[in-house]
Amino acid sequence: MSILVDKETRLLVQGITGGEGSFHARGCIKYGTKVVAGVTPSKGGTDLDGVPVFNTVYRAVAETGANTSIVFVPAPFAGDAILEAAEAGISLIVCITEGIPTLDMVMVSRHLKQSEIRLIGPNCPGLISPGKCKVGIMSGDIFLEGNVGVVSRSGTLTYEAVSQLTELGIGQSTCVGLGGDPIIGTGFVDVLRLFEKDPETEAVVLIGEIGGDQEQRAAEFIKDKMSKPVIAFVAGSSAPPGRRMGHAGAIIMGSSGRAQEKIAALRKAGAIIAASPAEIGSTTRKVLASRS
Repeated sequence: MSILVDKETRLLVQGITGGEGSFHARGCIKYGTKVVAGVTPSKGGTDLDGVPVFNTVYRAVAETGANTSIVFVPAPFAGDAILEAAEAGISLIVCITEGIPTLDMVMVSRHLKQSEIRLIGPNCPGLISPGKCKVGIMSGDIFLEGNVGVVSRSGTLTYEAVSQLTELGIGQSTCVGLGGDPIIGTGFVDVLRLFEKDPETEAVVLIGEIGGDQEQRAAEFIKDKMSKPVIAFVAGSSAPPGRRMGHAGAIIMGSSGRAQEKIAALRKAGAIIAASPAEIGSTTRKVLASRS
């Protein structure tokens, strides 16, 4: 099995006629994802490689049965694009766009909390259930179908961890990139809960980074709710307080944002800590071997 996306996912691409949207839409199609529609205002009635383009998400959903959207709309308009997808009945929205104004995301977050709609991102690489469906910008070639879930705040470290796992013959059930902005739709606890319920996910790799307290909340969930092993790595041990390191959300404000505190919380909760990025795959292999 997998979480969030599978062979039944019917994907709609918002911003499909733009450079990024068209490139990655073709990548999803090549991987085998059912891309059933695109949306670009004023481009309705055209198509991209046979995928019909509509002026509105509402019309696209009504005519194609799309249930998932990926957003490549420019930052000033991306918040409205997310809300348009939500109001059209899309149940899963994946926002790749980075640089969305924080106040726009405050409004989006408040609106979505009143519904069952799930948002992944913004400023994320998306997600993939290997062998089934890709909704994002990652290269599908490095993924291998299997039983280890991956959830990460870092796109680059997601690729590194998955590459190590695949080279060791350890397949993945679903890989989720949460996004690096201060306000995102889905966090570690949300994804851990889904992996815990998935009967075919045997273990989870969690990749955190400095800033915020997501890792500490994940640690509480791991301690109280997780029956499956969690292998964790937290990036940013050498980051100085008060300085943004890459992502807008990767800034230390108070002790809870520091890598050391996050690692300590995860270790205390029972997570197995990988000492370095290069050891994520080997640490996972050891954990799986100990359970077989």
